[in-house]
Amino acid sequence: QVQVVESGGGLVQPGGSLRLSCAASGSISRINAMAWYRQAPGKQRELVASIASGGRTIYPDSVKGRSTISRDNAKNTVYLQMNNLKSEDTAVYYCYLWTLSTTYWGQGTQVTVSS
Repeated sequence: QVQVVESGGGLVQPGGSLRLSCAASGSISRINAMAWYRQAPGKQRELVASIASGGRTIYPDSVKGRSTISRDNAKNTVYLQMNNLKSEDTAVYYCYLWTLSTTYWGQGTQVTVSS
């Protein structure tokens, strides 16, 4: 059984920073791409960042320059460093992993940006 667990969310003031982590454990085969998505109340889930097995990254304009995704393949872990956080970054953040045969979602971690 595979477990995908996010951590690092919480309450942060505008302009602050957070680092999210997502670790996969169990009988998981080689992970290809890894990504972070987020979903704010009343909105659709959207991509925040993705990283391919070779390290190529993709960011939407909404977070470009403020966020950095990275991965540790030996630990089956992906990170998301977010800086200069804004109120519109408030959402539940989900980790998403691709293997050759299937995909996995984490349970989500809440990020709230508020003074």
